[in-house]
Amino acid sequence: MTQALPLLLEAEQFATVLASHPMSGSLLILDTSSNENYLKHHLPGAIHIEPKALQCGTPPVPGKLPSQQQLTDMFSEAGLTADQQVVVYDDEGGGWAGRLLWTLDVLGHHNTAYLNGGIHAWLNEGYPVESGGGQTSPSDFVATIDNGPIAEAEQIIPLLGTDNFGIWDARSNAEYDGSKVFAKRGGHIPGAVNIDWLELIDRDNSTRLVDLEGLQQRLNSLGLTKDKHIITHCQTHHRSGLTYLAMKILGYSHIKAYHGSWSEWGNREDTPIEKSF
Repeated sequence: MTQALPLLLEAEQFATVLASHPMSGSLLILDTSSNENYLKHHLPGAIHIEPKALQCGTPPVPGKLPSQQQLTDMFSEAGLTADQQVVVYDDEGGGWAGRLLWTLDVLGHHNTAYLNGGIHAWLNEGYPVESGGGQTSPSDFVATIDNGPIAEAEQIIPLLGTDNFGIWDARSNAEYDGSKVFAKRGGHIPGAVNIDWLELIDRDNSTRLVDLEGLQQRLNSLGLTKDKHIITHCQTHHRSGLTYLAMKILGYSHIKAYHGSWSEWGNREDTPIEKSF
């Protein structure tokens, strides 16, 4: 493969690529579906990345980035090399795939593509799949961390209320307004805008992303414009994997994900909170 794939990749496009360019060392397909679904059916040659392996898993803030050593072990086992085109997908409409793509951004690997609709689009359009475990070709990948795509609470607090800053809260409205609480405190970060990640998934179109032009218009109307520095989060930076991915596809150049998310913000005593109910 000599030409990079588009970031938003349709099943028909990728099927044509695979038919004309059989799997080689220049392409790595990463499936971050559930283990059950991966064993049942996955794209030919796809390597499984367990969704929870993308998070550190340490309470009370389980969604933070895993350690540098854990990332080295995971991606070297998967066979990642610096020059590969990586295609990511999942079985839920892009949350875990977006988290995986964000992780690759953190590792400085930007030659990535997202298979729109994931395994559902692939299956519904009749393209070939494999079942059972995959065969990996481990590499000598060594993780290095680029903090550019990562937001921390200490960075967010001084930016609250400034003109060139926005926050996309990808949780449910009940979590956002504080009526449903999954931390010591409920509510939202002051000034955050709420669009539930589920509103980005078109269930009638094989879990593809919703119309991007309409999404951009909605973001603009809520003040989340491309000229601003935008941070996205949810409870553990799983759901906000999709919102990060959507903004990346839309061409936002100043986006970060708050990997501590509400499990950190809502459990701290020094972070400001708003409620709206």
